[in-house]
Amino acid sequence: MGVFLFTDGSVNPQQGVGFGAYIAFMKEPENIGDLSECIKIKKFENTSSTKLELQTILWALSEIPEREVTSFTDSQNIVGLISRKERLVENNYCSKSGRQISNHELYKEFFECTLRFTLQFHHIKGHKPTKIKHRLDEIFTLVDRASRNALRSYSKNKFQSIAENDPTH
Repeated sequence: MGVFLFTDGSVNPQQGVGFGAYIAFMKEPENIGDLSECIKIKKFENTSSTKLELQTILWALSEIPEREVTSFTDSQNIVGLISRKERLVENNYCSKSGRQISNHELYKEFFECTLRFTLQFHHIKGHKPTKIKHRLDEIFTLVDRASRNALRSYSKNKFQSIAENDPTH
């Protein structure tokens, strides 16, 4: 049967801080809201949106004991990585100009990680209007909202801390 895995991340590019979120379950509950209690969130620093998506999927996979995983993400980069593996490895993770691509170490780690799993990746379109969301979209929304709320809360607290320590305020 395997695990259903939903991942997402939200990043503040100016701060280089992001929050990854995931939820993993084997059997979908009757009430999707019950899943929100199972969402895991992690802060990542010195990150970007692409890097955060990689970091989040690697973190989630490192915590899943099951080896058969069906993954849902809005990251086209993650979904397309398997089809790009051969070319990336063949080119030693270098661009056409010979320069090492960004996040090459994470790509290598991702491909090594995928050897331990039977993985299926599915792209889910994020931020759909509620009236056209299906059940999978609703589950993904929980993870999306969790990562955005974590980033928003972190940024708000950081701003408040700076303002409190600023003698001009």
